Amino acid sequence: MSPRSGSPWRTAAVLVPAAVAAAHIGPAATWLPGVRLLLFPRLAGTGRRRHIALTFDDGPDPASTPRFLDTLDELGVRATFFVLGERVVRHHALVRETARRGHELAVHGWTHDRPWCPAPARDAEQVARAVRALHDISGHRPQWYRPPYGILTSGRWLAARRAGLRPVLWSAWGKDWTADATPASVRALVAADLRGGGTVLLHDSDRLAAPGCWR
Repeated sequence: MSPRSGSPWRTAAVLVPAAVAAAHIGPAATWLPGVRLLLFPRLAGTGRRRHIALTFDDGPDPASTPRFLDTLDELGVRATFFVLGERVVRHHALVRETARRGHELAVHGWTHDRPWCPAPARDAEQVARAVRALHDISGHRPQWYRPPYGILTSGRWLAARRAGLRPVLWSAWGKDWTADATPASVRALVAADLRGGGTVLLHDSDRLAAPGCWR
């Protein structure tokens, strides 16, 4: 084959992987607040203007989640906890206690990894596995899915929908996972972005963040 006749094949060899990568990671652009809030308000968790959804990621954590549950009880507030499947199966009692106190449990994945490479079969298996574990242990079937780091790839979106889950991210966050986070800084960041009908993202564990940041 001559170089001339082979050039389309070489071009295809470059373009096809690029197209696959773009299709995989393209939806993750919704991580950007401007894109999400303007073009995908439902994905940002925007709902009724007189309602605010308070959500926590990365639990359950026996060192910290009980303190959050106690504080929420004192405030008379109910929240949604986006939990990791691998943590759910280790802490059955805490999962049940969270549900018993009237909080909603949702899926944050099985592990907390970054999905740089397409793995649709793995995504589907792990999301479905997390749904089963949460349902079996809590007695409630989850409705929502938030991917780790808010990176919603096409594979994870499809995995969530096939599992009967609705993907949702957030409209305001407090960056409470950082080493320099303080109650004042978290409040200020949330207040700057929060509007009626918004969804707040916080964390009830420091396993994937700066040690002690939840305090």
